[in-house]
Amino acid sequence: MSDDQPTAHRSATPIVVLGVVPADPPYRLVEVRGQVAGSAHDMLDVIKLAHQAGVARVDLDDPAVVRWVGGGKYKWSP
Repeated sequence: MSDDQPTAHRSATPIVVLGVVPADPPYRLVEVRGQVAGSAHDMLDVIKLAHQAGVARVDLDDPAVVRWVGGGKYKWSP
């Protein structure tokens, strides 16, 4: 890795799944590389959004790839 990028950017988790929004149906916003990629209603949606944003390797159990905020991958209701 080159030193021309800030350290925080180099170590940032590429996918962040935010907490459950209590809508009907409930959903979670997904950010990919700091940009909102869309809303997810389940784990498959997270993978689809990540692939659409150019992330080829999506391991939902790897904290270096996905950061779950407000509950883990099985939390999809308020």
